[in-house]
Amino acid sequence: MYEGVNASEGIGIGTVVLAVEPDLSFEPTKVEDTQAERDRYQAALDVFCQKTQAQADRMKVTVGENEAEIMSGHIMLAQDPGMTDAINASIDGGTCAEQALVETSTMFENMFLSMDDEMFRLRAADIADIRTGILAELLGREVVDLSVLPAGSIIVVHDLTPSMTATIDKENVAGIVTEVGGRTSHSAIIARALEIPAVLSVPNACGALHNGMTVIVDGINGHVINDPTDEQLADYRERAESFAAEKRALEAFRGKPTVTADGDKKVLACNIGNPEDAKGAVDHDAEAIGLFRSEFLFMDAKELPSEDEQFEAYRKVAVTLKGAPVIIRTLDVGGDKEIPYMNLQKEDNPFMGYRAVRYCLDNPEEYKVQLRALLRASAFGDIKIMVPLVTCVEELRHVKALVEECKGELATEGYKFNENIEVGIMMETAAAANIADILAEEAAFFSIGTNDLTGYTMASDRGNDRVAYLYSWYYPAVLRAIKKIITEGVKHGILVGMCGEAAADPLLTPLLLSWGMEEFSVSAPSVLKTRKTISQWSKADADALEAEVMQLKTADEVKAALEKAAR
Repeated sequence: MYEGVNASEGIGIGTVVLAVEPDLSFEPTKVEDTQAERDRYQAALDVFCQKTQAQADRMKVTVGENEAEIMSGHIMLAQDPGMTDAINASIDGGTCAEQALVETSTMFENMFLSMDDEMFRLRAADIADIRTGILAELLGREVVDLSVLPAGSIIVVHDLTPSMTATIDKENVAGIVTEVGGRTSHSAIIARALEIPAVLSVPNACGALHNGMTVIVDGINGHVINDPTDEQLADYRERAESFAAEKRALEAFRGKPTVTADGDKKVLACNIGNPEDAKGAVDHDAEAIGLFRSEFLFMDAKELPSEDEQFEAYRKVAVTLKGAPVIIRTLDVGGDKEIPYMNLQKEDNPFMGYRAVRYCLDNPEEYKVQLRALLRASAFGDIKIMVPLVTCVEELRHVKALVEECKGELATEGYKFNENIEVGIMMETAAAANIADILAEEAAFFSIGTNDLTGYTMASDRGNDRVAYLYSWYYPAVLRAIKKIITEGVKHGILVGMCGEAAADPLLTPLLLSWGMEEFSVSAPSVLKTRKTISQWSKADADALEAEVMQLKTADEVKAALEKAAR
């Protein structure tokens, strides 16, 4: 048995098909006719974009519009002037198109890999996928085609790129195994959308698993079982039937209110990264948007997005949600999120440096562009403004003052907006947790970002393997911080939600209910499962478990107790 990352739930039983990536090696040459070489690169780029658009069009039908946007994003990245200009400049210096592409794309890939935020690290894989596609066109070689596979195929590949996934006929694929990748990779996102069991990051999978071998892919626990016995096959076939039955049962929660076992109403929201994701949230039966990461508008732009461009993006989400709440986080730049045109200086410790609200308040005219756009969009729905990385009440007061300034300007210019728009805080630092009582007097709502809160509280970088064991919200220090934030918010009568990954953790749900949390903001595929978990706990039962768990002293003890009580 081999272990990896459980990227897409389900049980798949089938026969291994090794997807061998093409040989894209070449000998760099010196170019004399640079214009001809530029034309050759442009021709390869054009063909790549045409093929990628065809894949995106196919995915809209076979997978869904939101997943198709991943392929459309490949086209935007491939045509990005920052990359194409650098490639052409390299060619003008006498470098062949293949080498110019490899060197430039590798530079961009490494830039994204250096970022800690997983959503931005996805772009490194996208860049690598784009490089493979264009390089194959330049060299006249075929890329992996998974469109024609026999029924019951288990795809085994080093890295299942979005372009490969786009060609899959899900009726013939029983499972996916890769040597790299994680739960937030685009391949994992598409695998979940296709409902294909997937286990990623299985070491030496391509060497250990051979064509024709019978394999079980356990996407629930992250296990891959090669050459299973008859007993194992019978066991996993039964598990597969149980999983399918449980999934069908979740549909009973579609269209139902999100309530606890004793009828206490909660809000079940979704996290999104762009306006297109809003439709997916609605399709998955979300009741609100708990986090719209607005920095993606800035990352995808060549220059600071205009007020009208930002307004249109925010308005689109508000209209899609049809009056349901939409919490939009203002620009969270810096740290691991570099935006070249903002010219942020390199820092020795960027996560403790010039980022998020600190950058915005130091550049008030840029910030006001976003605040004005948010205010204008508030005329089309229940938009709320969320401020990231707050560590002191002065920062919140400063933002609120800028909002009032923008209101005055917009009123003078004749724009409509919500006069009572709410300004809340992303609670993600130890400082914010410690002064939750003070902040609750000034903030309209709290939203707990458990990803950063866990990292900052435990002084642990989850991307550093040597200390990643400390990155867990089961540690008493993190649980106490979360409890303080929620209880202070409840005491002061403001809405408290959670938009970090922990919001979808069924083990943590009873503690959050005990403390009085009102909003759970999760990924779209987690909506129905989270609604079911919430429905299984009464306040009394949650309180009893909380009293037991909060007396424990280690993360292992906490997790074990929560697992024992899980429903």
